[in-house]
Amino acid sequence: MRFSSSSEQDTADIARRLAHHIAARTDANGTDRPPHIFCLSGDLGAGKSVFCRAFIRHMAGDDTLDVPSPTFTLVQTYDSAATDGTALPVYHFDLYRLDHPDDAYELGIEDAFADGICLIEWPDKLGDALDYLATTPPVRITLTQQDNDTRRLDIDGLPDDIARDMAAALSPHMTEGRA
Repeated sequence: MRFSSSSEQDTADIARRLAHHIAARTDANGTDRPPHIFCLSGDLGAGKSVFCRAFIRHMAGDDTLDVPSPTFTLVQTYDSAATDGTALPVYHFDLYRLDHPDDAYELGIEDAFADGICLIEWPDKLGDALDYLATTPPVRITLTQQDNDTRRLDIDGLPDDIARDMAAALSPHMTEGRA
């Protein structure tokens, strides 16, 4: 799917819509586990942290939650806001400063993949480790800066039902069908 964003608010709207679907499909028993690994790629300033911040705030049920970029800590953990006992932790990884893919083990990435929802900025820093660590195929989100205000968001790997709803709900931002 391809979306166009002309502001941080547009990018946040797209992230919140995706988070809405993930929250709605979260099941503590794992019988309907949603996609839970999201790999965000793009140049510095493309909007990865803006996307993650909006996604995390929606999952936490708190639009004012302080969500700093984990540029220096490499990972931050948040609680999702499910009221029915199905809450999963949300892990926000920023791997820009990761020196070697094996260093991700020290961050607890294996546990995060097994029991939480993971947002990973700079996933290429994991090298081949992503392929053998991921318990399900990741959703890949690529943000590309078109000019000072406009970004293109390509989202690949969503289940068809989520993709259809996002396309319908966000049709003003759609630029193409499934990428």
